[in-house]
Amino acid sequence: MNRLFAVVNVLGKMVLVFGLTMLIPLGLALWGNDGARFAFEESILITMGCGLLMWLATSRYKRELQTRDGFLLVVLVWSVLPVFAMLPLLFCLPELNLSMAYFEAVSGLTATGGTVLSGLDALPPSINLWRGEIVWLGGMGLIVLVVAILPLLGVGGRQILNAEIPGPMKENKLTPRIAETAKGLWSIYASLTLACVIAYKWAGMDWFDAVMHAFTTLGLGGFSSHDASYGYWDSPLIESVAIIFMLIAGINFATHFLAWRAKSLTPYRHDSEIGWYVVIMLISCIGLAFYLWFADVYTDPLAALRYATFNIVSVATTTGYSNTDYSLWPIFVPLWMLFLSGFCTSSGSTGGGIKMIRIRILYQQVYREMITIMHPNAVIPAKLGRNVVANRVILAVLVFLFVYAASIVLMTLTLTLSGLDVITAFSAAVACINNLGPGLGNVGPANTYAFFTNFQIWICSFAMLLGRLEFFTLLVIFTPAFWRK
Repeated sequence: MNRLFAVVNVLGKMVLVFGLTMLIPLGLALWGNDGARFAFEESILITMGCGLLMWLATSRYKRELQTRDGFLLVVLVWSVLPVFAMLPLLFCLPELNLSMAYFEAVSGLTATGGTVLSGLDALPPSINLWRGEIVWLGGMGLIVLVVAILPLLGVGGRQILNAEIPGPMKENKLTPRIAETAKGLWSIYASLTLACVIAYKWAGMDWFDAVMHAFTTLGLGGFSSHDASYGYWDSPLIESVAIIFMLIAGINFATHFLAWRAKSLTPYRHDSEIGWYVVIMLISCIGLAFYLWFADVYTDPLAALRYATFNIVSVATTTGYSNTDYSLWPIFVPLWMLFLSGFCTSSGSTGGGIKMIRIRILYQQVYREMITIMHPNAVIPAKLGRNVVANRVILAVLVFLFVYAASIVLMTLTLTLSGLDVITAFSAAVACINNLGPGLGNVGPANTYAFFTNFQIWICSFAMLLGRLEFFTLLVIFTPAFWRK
């Protein structure tokens, strides 16, 4: 229990910080008098009150966190913060029940982008801004932000960051100190967001939409303030800005940081994921654009290239924007896009899925096995660039991929058993686990998750958390060994 109380003490501080983030949409609600003022005021009081209570009630248990404490804290943060994030939605939107509000909050904080809301154009602007803001906070990871200030609170952050950063090679450090690492990542993240805001405004958005969509573009979350998503503007220029920043956000932010610190593009050339990332995107966009043109979905090849590129990049980076209902395209195209969402983004990016680095390692292992079959005594090391990949990393990747596939199968079977058709169940499972958002069938880009039953909503909420925490961070706390002394 002492371990749990120590973790709750830190959680209380995080909840306090999270409550402060609600001041931004509250300011907009006050300035625009959009009717959501009291929803945010009550939410801030409840959030900060609960955070203060948790902090003070467990203050005598404060101590340096151990590795297992870091895993527990990460799981608690990502499952508890949505409870507070959903409060403005519950107070302002009476049509939402608890399950739907929690789903929306989890979808935002995990940067998934699936929604149960419709009539987005008529929502109070402060509510839409809050939806965008929680995507932005969750995109890089709220924990990384708070880790930057935890030393000021007397709590170390290395164990927390190791549990939070996605990817199989977490031990690589950017700076000697954990606080400097977190601040460096967030400075790059914030700078790119500001650049995205300016680019959107230049391309034709108003300031509100520019900020809202910059949040969800860099967070790769896909929430929009319009039901038609990017179809609302029907602007190739705005879509081009979105494509550029989605592609940037799909690259490892550690690489962005190293490039900025070195004032050189060399780190991008040395990144083992970027080459595959760019090549797969190019081949997919050009190939599927040609397929759509050849299938007479679009008679103009430039139109085919425009719609294919925007939607492929959006889905492959697990953002979830759309400028047309791509579920109406020949089924091969959306299925290929769904497939890309499973692995295209880089580790250390704000995207979901299993990450490109694991696919590269898997490819290396397949190649090794093929050579070993022909030459049993050959020694073929697996490499990423110039670095040899340790066998323990390869084993971890293989186990991860098994759990990933098993989770999709289990979620699909569960959703099918609950009454969904196979296409909807499978695509919803993949979309939630990959933190993509929209799927196919009845959860396509033109639809929402609002028709799901409460049971189905909770299954999808769990799937989003499972994917965001990369399975083992969440599953490990359910093992008896985790709780033994």
